[in-house]
Amino acid sequence: MKQLFQFLVFFIFSFFLNAQDSLSVVTKRIYTTKPLNGAEAPAIDGLINEQSWDLVDWAGDFIENQPDENTAPSQQTKFKILYDQKYLYIAYRCYDTEPDKIEKRLSRRDGFAGDWVEINLDSYHDKRTGFSFTITASGVKGDEFISNNGNNWDGSWNPIWYTATNIDDEGWTAEVKIPLSQLKFGKSKEQIWGLQVNRRFFRAEERSVWQRIPQDAPGWVSEFGELHGLIDIEPQKQLEIQPFVVTQYDTFPEEEDNPFRDGDEFKLNGGLDAKIGITNDLTMDLTVNPDFGQVEADPAAIALDGFQIFFREQRPFFVENKNIFDYRFANGQDNVFYSRRIGRNPQGSAGSNPFLEGRDGVNSSSVNDEFLDVPVNTTILGAAKFSGKTKDGWSIGILESVTSREIAKIEDAAGNKRETIVEPLTNYFVARAQKDFNERNTFIGGIFTATNRNLGDIINIDYNNPDTDETSELVGIRENNLNFLRKSAYTGGLDFRHNWKERKYFLEGNIVTSHVEGSKESIAETQESLTHLFNRVDADHVKVDPDRTSLTGTGGKILGGKTGGGNWRYEGGVFWRSPELELNDIGFLRQADDIRQFTNVRYLFLKPTKWYRRGDINFNQFTTFDFEGNYNRIQYGLSGNISYINNWWTEIEYIHKPRIFTNTILRGGPRFRFNEENIAVLFFGSDRRKKFSFTMGHVNSWAQQNNFAFQRYVLRFNYQPFNAFSLSLNPEFEINPNKTQYVTETDFNGTPRYITARIDQQTLSASIRLNYNINPNLTIQYYGQPFISRGTYTDFNYVNDPISKDLDNRITLFNNNQISFADDQYSIDEDLDGSVDYTIDNPDFAFVQFRSNLVLRWEYIPGSEIFLVWSQGVTGSGDPKDHLFRGLDNQILDQQPENTFLIKATYRFVL
Repeated sequence: MKQLFQFLVFFIFSFFLNAQDSLSVVTKRIYTTKPLNGAEAPAIDGLINEQSWDLVDWAGDFIENQPDENTAPSQQTKFKILYDQKYLYIAYRCYDTEPDKIEKRLSRRDGFAGDWVEINLDSYHDKRTGFSFTITASGVKGDEFISNNGNNWDGSWNPIWYTATNIDDEGWTAEVKIPLSQLKFGKSKEQIWGLQVNRRFFRAEERSVWQRIPQDAPGWVSEFGELHGLIDIEPQKQLEIQPFVVTQYDTFPEEEDNPFRDGDEFKLNGGLDAKIGITNDLTMDLTVNPDFGQVEADPAAIALDGFQIFFREQRPFFVENKNIFDYRFANGQDNVFYSRRIGRNPQGSAGSNPFLEGRDGVNSSSVNDEFLDVPVNTTILGAAKFSGKTKDGWSIGILESVTSREIAKIEDAAGNKRETIVEPLTNYFVARAQKDFNERNTFIGGIFTATNRNLGDIINIDYNNPDTDETSELVGIRENNLNFLRKSAYTGGLDFRHNWKERKYFLEGNIVTSHVEGSKESIAETQESLTHLFNRVDADHVKVDPDRTSLTGTGGKILGGKTGGGNWRYEGGVFWRSPELELNDIGFLRQADDIRQFTNVRYLFLKPTKWYRRGDINFNQFTTFDFEGNYNRIQYGLSGNISYINNWWTEIEYIHKPRIFTNTILRGGPRFRFNEENIAVLFFGSDRRKKFSFTMGHVNSWAQQNNFAFQRYVLRFNYQPFNAFSLSLNPEFEINPNKTQYVTETDFNGTPRYITARIDQQTLSASIRLNYNINPNLTIQYYGQPFISRGTYTDFNYVNDPISKDLDNRITLFNNNQISFADDQYSIDEDLDGSVDYTIDNPDFAFVQFRSNLVLRWEYIPGSEIFLVWSQGVTGSGDPKDHLFRGLDNQILDQQPENTFLIKATYRFVL
C-alpha cells in the first residue's frame, strides 16, 4: 500500500509540473441588451417584423465549433435580445442559401432533431451551471439544465416558455419568449449573465457559436461570453400549482377462486404538484400523492451474482434538479442518495411466498392454498423539495418524503382473511449544500441523509380471532416478518473541488460516513449481506457480532488531473469503502470492503483531417484491495473512438485482467479466484443524421482454461421515413457460459461445501420505440421490450482450493456415481457410501417477460398536459430446455397479457 500511494502521488504531480499549457487566448464577447421601456412586446410568431426589435442591434460573426474549430461556418447566424420586467425576448436569423433543404424533423420535446438553434444562459454567473433553450426549425422545444461546467445536461427540466419559427428565402427565423420566473438570478442593479448561442447546421453536421470555445477548453459554461444591460429587473417569485386526476382500468387473467384476481379493477386517483418560489434563487417543489403512471417501464434484467440492479430514475419529481442532490463518492453508480429507494417495492414478504412480479399496483398470487394481494410499489404520501442556487454561490437542496405503511391481504380457500405489513411507514430526508468561492474556481460542500422507519406497530391482524378487529394493534397468528429492516440510517459527507490555471487542472475529494441502527436481527443481517459479508470464513478483519445494534463505516475518494489545454487529459486517484459502510436505505452501494487505485490518460485528436472529424485514444488502469490487504484485482484497458469525415464512426476497446480475486462469489465462503481474462469490444455505426442509420457491436470476453466467457451481439436500427415519424429497434443477444457459477452452500459431515457448476446462459432482448408527432405539442410514443433469459446447469462440482491458479485444482467435479437427478432435485453421495450426503434443488431457469407502453401526450397549453396510456405486460417462467424463440412463443405470444388503461390530466396554474 505504501508503494501504491507513492506511485499515485508521483503520477499526479509529475503531470502537473510537466504539462504544457496550450489554451488559446480567446476574447470574451459582450452583448448589451435593452429594455422595451413601454414599447409593444414582440408577437411570438416567428416573424421578426415588430418595431420593438429595432431597439437593439444584431449580434453575429459566429465561429465554427465543430468539426473544424475556429474557422468560418458554412452559414452565418445572428440574434437579438430584448427584455421587460417579466420576459426575455430572443430573435434568431439562421441564414441558409438553400432553404428548401432545411431539415424540419419533428420529435418529442427534447428530441433535438434536424436544424436547431439554442441559447445558454448562466444567470447565476457561476461558470458551472446554466439554462438551455433550444428551438428546432420545425418548432420543437428543447430545454435542459446545464451543470458540472457542461458535463451534465438534464433534459428533465421543463420550464414554461413560448416560441415560433418561420422559413423564408434567406433561411429560417425564430422568436422566443422566456418568463424571468423560469430563470434564477440574484438581486442587483445590473445583471451580468454568461451567454452563449449555438447553432446546428444539419446538412454539414456543423456547430457554430457566438462565443468561441476552443476544443481544448476545460469546460463549456466557464467559457461563455457575457450578457449586459439587464438593469433593475426584479427577481420573479415563482408560484405554480398543478393538480392532476387519474383514472385507471386494469385487466388481467382471471383465476378461479382467487378473490384478488377476478379479471379487472378500476381506480380513480388525484393529487397535486406545486412550485413555490421562496426567493428567485430557491424553489420549493411539493407533491401530494404523486402518480407516475405515464413513466416508461424499467428494462428487464436478471443478475446471477446476487447483487442489486441499478435502474435510472425516470419520475419527474425526483429527476428535476437531481444534479444538486448528486453525491457520487466513489466510482460507478455508488451514491449517497438514490431516489429509487423512495417508493420502492415493499421489502417484506407475505406468507411463505417471496414476491412474484404482477400487474402494476398489485401483486397477487396463490401459494399453499393462500391467495395474496401485495402492493408492487410503496405509496408516496407526500414529498417536498427545496432547491436552487443563490447569487453568492450557495447550491442548496433539501428533500423530505414520507411513504405509507403497506399491507398485504391474505385469504385462504376457506375464506379466512388476515393482513400482514410488508413495508412500514418511513420518512426520508436529504440535505445537500455547496459553496463556490475563489472566483468560482473552488467549491466545498456537504450532504446529510436520514431514513427513519416506524417499526413499533409491525403486527399482523387475524380477522378470524374474535378478540381482535381491523384496527387492533394485537399480534395476529404470524410472527413479525420485518425484523430484518433497520430502524434508522444516517449518512454525512464533505466534498471539495479546486481548479487552477484557467480550470485546466483540478484536485477533488470527498468523505462519507454512515451509521445504521436496528434490532440485533437487522444488524446481523446487514453484516451477513452480500454487500458486507462479515461471515466470510477466511476473513480476519471482519467478524459477525450477533449482539450489535448499530454499524458505522466510512468511504471516500481523492483524485486529481488535467481537464483542458492541449491534447492530453489525465486523472488518477484512490477511493475506499470500509467494510462497515452501509448506504442502501436511501443510497446505492454495491460492495463495501474495497480500496481502489485508478489512472486514466487520454489523447484527443482535435483538428479534423481529410478522413476524420475527431477522435481520441484512452488508457486506463486500476487495482483493488480489501481492508485485510488482499490484492484482488488489476486491470488494464486501451480504447479509442473516431468519427470519420462522412460521420460514420468506430469505437474499439481491449481490456486485460491478469488478476481476478473476489470476496463475494461464494456468498460468505472463502476468497475465490477466476482465471485471467481478456475482453475485446468493437462498435461501429453509420451517419446518425440519415433517414436510416444503424449501429453494430460485439463484445467478446474469454478466460484461460475456458473458466468463463461472455459474448454480446448488438444491432440497432433507427429509421425516420418522414419528418413526423421515427422508429428504432435494438435487439441484443448474449451468451454467458461459466464453469464455476455459484449454486449453493451446503454441509458435508460438518464441513461447508460450496457448490458451483457449469452454466450455459443465453439472453435475448429487444427494445422497440415508435414516435409519431402530430405537431410539436401532440405526440404518440410506443415502447416495448421482450426479454428472455435461460440457464442450464451441468458439471456440478465443489470448491476444493478456492485461490488455486489452476482451475482443475480449484474445483472437484462430481462423477456419475456421486450425483443423480430425480424429482427436480440433485442427490449427492460424495463419499460413495451408498447414502445421500446432501441434495441440491435444480437451479435451471427460464425467465420470460414482455413490457410495453403506448402514450399519447398532448400539451394543450404550455405546462398543462393530458396523457392517454396503455401499458401491457406478461411475465412467466419457461422451460429451460426450450430454444429462446420457443419461450417467446409459449410464454409471451400465447399468454393473456395484463393491461393497464390510464387517463391522466394536469393543469398548471401560474400565479
